[in-house]
Amino acid sequence: MATYIDIHPVDPQPRLIEKAAAIIRDGGLVAYPTDSCYALGCSLGNKDALQRIRDIRKLDSKHDFTLVCRDFSQMDAYVTFDNSLFRALKNATPGPYTFIMKASHETPRVMQNPKKKTVGVRIPDHRVAQALIEAVGSPIVSSTLLLPDHDEPLLSGWEIKDELDHVVDAVIEGESGYTPTTVVDMTSGVPEVVRVGAGDPTPFE
Repeated sequence: MATYIDIHPVDPQPRLIEKAAAIIRDGGLVAYPTDSCYALGCSLGNKDALQRIRDIRKLDSKHDFTLVCRDFSQMDAYVTFDNSLFRALKNATPGPYTFIMKASHETPRVMQNPKKKTVGVRIPDHRVAQALIEAVGSPIVSSTLLLPDHDEPLLSGWEIKDELDHVVDAVIEGESGYTPTTVVDMTSGVPEVVRVGAGDPTPFE
């Protein structure tokens, strides 16, 4: 059964954040809230947990996983991009955007799109997510918690625990957003909006 962790959305309790972070560091898979919607998250390069995400969401090997980062400097270590895009990226972070970018040599190959060598990155504007990233000590590898037989993402921790109790290791309750991120492909040097979600796409159109 999944551990249920009820964390205050405005003032996250350090003890509970550390409890969730320890599960991730120890190889577990956690459902956690963000400013867009719930995500499934694991530690960097965790092959087993990545496969569990694929199985839960019925994803193929071409899926771009997302590195959910604490800040821009942490994100910068895992991707490469044209400096002309720096201002647009800075203005949109933190926020409900996912950027598809060329992976750097720091990004484990198992996380990269096998043909394009790309990876998604984002910086959430959410206190629980930020505290969790800080406690884990590295980006959290994530995917939107959108199940294949659902039209909309699941919105509450209890709902997720009921649905995924035997396939995730922990569920964090902490007031999530309800719309997936806006996804912007930055790999060509010219932004391309590939999914309109919670973030305003206008700056990238």
